[in-house]
Order: sequence, then C-alpha cells, then structure tokens
Amino acid sequence: MHPDYIEQYVGARVKIRTWIKGEEDSEIVGVSARFGKLIADHEQGKTSVPLSKLDPEDGCTDSIKPLQGFTALVERGNCTFTTKARTAQKAGAVALLVVNDKQELYKMICSENDTFHDIIIPSVLLPKAAGEHLEEALDSNNEVRVLHYSPKRTMVDIAEVFLWLMALGTILSASFWSAWTAKESAQEHYRRLKELPELPAEDLVEARDPEKANKDVIDINVLSAVLFVLMASAFLMLLYFYMSAWFMRVLVILFCIGGFEGLQTCLVSLLYRWFPKAGKKFIKVPLLGEVSVLALFLSPFCLAFSVVWGVFRLNSYAWIGQDVLGMALILTVLQIVRLPNIKVAAILLGCAFLYDVFWVFISPTFFHESVMIVVARGDKSDGEGIPMLLKVPRLYDPWGGYSIIGFGDILLPGLLVSFCLRYDWTARKSLFRGYFLWSTVGYGLGLFITYVALNAMNGSGQPALLYIVPCTLGTVLLLGWWRGELKSLWFKGDSLDQFPVDGEQDHHPVGRSPE
Repeated sequence: MHPDYIEQYVGARVKIRTWIKGEEDSEIVGVSARFGKLIADHEQGKTSVPLSKLDPEDGCTDSIKPLQGFTALVERGNCTFTTKARTAQKAGAVALLVVNDKQELYKMICSENDTFHDIIIPSVLLPKAAGEHLEEALDSNNEVRVLHYSPKRTMVDIAEVFLWLMALGTILSASFWSAWTAKESAQEHYRRLKELPELPAEDLVEARDPEKANKDVIDINVLSAVLFVLMASAFLMLLYFYMSAWFMRVLVILFCIGGFEGLQTCLVSLLYRWFPKAGKKFIKVPLLGEVSVLALFLSPFCLAFSVVWGVFRLNSYAWIGQDVLGMALILTVLQIVRLPNIKVAAILLGCAFLYDVFWVFISPTFFHESVMIVVARGDKSDGEGIPMLLKVPRLYDPWGGYSIIGFGDILLPGLLVSFCLRYDWTARKSLFRGYFLWSTVGYGLGLFITYVALNAMNGSGQPALLYIVPCTLGTVLLLGWWRGELKSLWFKGDSLDQFPVDGEQDHHPVGRSPE
C-alpha cells in the first residue's frame, strides 16, 4: 500500500483556508476521513470553491438543493459519516465538511459492515467552534469560499535537535554538579574527622555520621520511589478531571515559585565561585531566617524573571523563559534528590516505565482517550498546556506547534545518570570503564528513538520512558552483570564515606587505586 494512502486512511490533519465576502478569514484545522479521495498535500494549483449547506442540513437524506461545484457543509449526527458523504456526492458537491458536536476532533470512520469504495469526494471533520462560525456566515447570506489541503510534516525539525541537546545538557550539568557537591561534602567530612579531638562532644556524632554531614541531600528509598509514582498518577488524574482555567493558574503560580527557587539556587551556586565572601555572609530576614547576601542580591532578579514569564506566558516568545525556569528547577531537584543504589533506581524507573506506558497507551481503554496526551495538550483548559515541560517551537513544520518533553523524562533518568557519575568517582573508574558515559549515551539514544517513534507514528504522542528506561537502566544493569559488579551497584552504591578527597589516598577507608 502506498505510504500516502496509508497516512490518509488512518486520518490526517487538514488545513482549510476560508474567505468570507471576498476577504480571507481564519484558517481552520480539521481531520480527514478514512474514506474518500486523498487530499493534496499542497495548495499550489488549487482554487477556492464556494461553500453551501445541504438541504436538509444534517445530510442524512437526499438534498433538494443541487450543489454542483460546491463544498457541502453539514452537522454531525442522525446518520453515519458515509451516508452524509454519499448525500453530498449525489448532490454534486466536490467535498464535504462535517461540523463536529465537540471542539475536539475524532477520526471519521465507517460504521460496522459499511463500505466506502463508491465515495470519491474528500470529507473533513471540523471543530465545533470553527464550523459554527462558517454556518453563521452562510446564515447571514455571505459568500463563503474554502480551499483545503494536507501538508506533510518534515521528518526531522530543528526543534527536536535543540530539545535533545537541552535535555542531555541539563542531565550532564546536573550530574557534574551533584558529583562536585558530593566531593566537597566528602572533603568537609574528612576535614572534620581529622579535627575530632578538637570538636565539642555534642558535635562528635554528626562529624562521624556521613548522612548527617550531608543533611542537605535527600536519598530516595524503595518506599518513596513507589509512592512517588502513585502520587504522580493521582496528580495526573486530578489534572484530567478538574483541569480548568483557574486550575491552570494555580499550576502556573506553583511553577513560578519552583522556578524562582531553582533559578536562585543555580545562580548562587554559579556565582559563589567568584563571590565567596557574599556567599558566606548571612543576614537574618523576617519569616525566612538567615539568607546569604549573594542570595538576597539575586532574589529580585529571579523573582522578576518568574513573574514576567507568568504574566506573558501565552506570548510566542514565552517558551524561552519557561525553558530557563524549567531547566533551573530540574538542576536544583537533581542536586537535592539522589539515588543511593541501583536497587532503588530499578524500582523507581521500572514503576515510571509502567506509569508512562499505562497513561499513554492503556488509559484509552478506560477513559476513551489518552489521559497523558489530553493533559499535556491542555484540551480541557482552553489549549493552555501544563508548564511542567520543556518546549521548543517547530520552525519548519507547516503545522507549527512545539516539540515538548516532560520534566519526568529528564528528572528520573537524570537521577540514574547522576548516580553513575558519583559511583564512578567513588570507585575511581575511568571514563570508559565506568557507568556514567554509557548511561549518558543510553539516555541520548533513548530520547532519539522516542523522536523516531514520534515521527513514525505521524505525531502521535509517545511515552518517552518506554524507550529511555531500557536504554539507561538496562545498559547499567547489563554492564554491571557483565563486569561482575552488579551486587556492588545494587546494594552498596555510592556514599559519602567512600568518596575520594584530595590528599587522602593513604587514609581514605576505600583505599582503592585508580583503574
């Protein structure tokens, strides 16, 4: 079967240019039927044709009004799509536009045991609002002309390349930041151990306990890994059932708060290298407690950046601010939250794998639509999608829109990649004999396969973790088993008291030589 026919048969998006009283009106996006003539993928050489309603308007019985050379407009309901198409074709129409009874678009299919080989005119389903706008124009006796075509999407858009680089760069930055912070904590812990005789008695316990010395870091355990995925599912259901304009504003406010904290944390950590005195000097602030001078100085800028994005988030350029805040938030979370070993990583990513697959592919069985895709597109919030994702506008796509990736598709694999780098440093592994390089390659490959699947499925939403988890976690598990180190990865992982510090090779508890 010819590829063009396959795409048309499963239903393709159609652009419909409209003119009312000789002036060009808004462009409408519809969905073609699974039957009838293929719609051209370009508008060159095509001319607009007049639009008219059938009589009767539902198109379920023969029209008493001839429509030779016209495009017929009918409302959905009372009979099958193929019946309406045959009625329009018999009246002489060159195409059929069906006004849906909902704003969302669905595929126009044949009823059971129905045939469609006798239908030769193309049929397109229109969103309710757009169809009603055309009906109002016709009811006012205005001349309405239409021209429809179905441009093909480019196989690869530069936006996908940028998004791939952004996601990979965020994980790499977070991994090195996490590893350097762990190394600095280890050095501080080692310094305090050498000073034990000089410390007060009440400080001895904390000095000997690496977990208390690294109290700013949260280690995920098995229970919290499972609860995280369950809570994510509950939150997704909450968004699905109660998504609205006011709910979206709440999410935007929460995102702005998180973005402000993340941006401030990232900038403080970055500028601390150049302004250590400002970073070490603290000032008491009402309600906030002690805050460093550096953080206090950066707060107005970070707050203004978050607020400006929140106010202008619907503008065409707002994606830049959303990506900046989003990456800062992800970097901060990956700096604070860590995986202690591969056992927890396997449980967390395994549950996340099932979560992604269920809510994208299996949820339509229970909810008649993909819950994950509906929430991501913002179908129930006037088209405004949730802000918890990175996005880049598609530059060469005739349909426009954005390439997007959810925070979870970066955060969860990022936890594993960060762990691998810390493990390599604690075990003093070289780049090629370690796990960090291969888990990073696995992530890049998994995300690349996601985009390949996305294009192969004609833009149908794909669960990224379906491809990323096997490429990252699977790679680490396979390498660990092949090298005979899986037990160490599974139970031991990385810990502060194993981390190498400068000048301690003769005293460090691990005492392993570099490979």
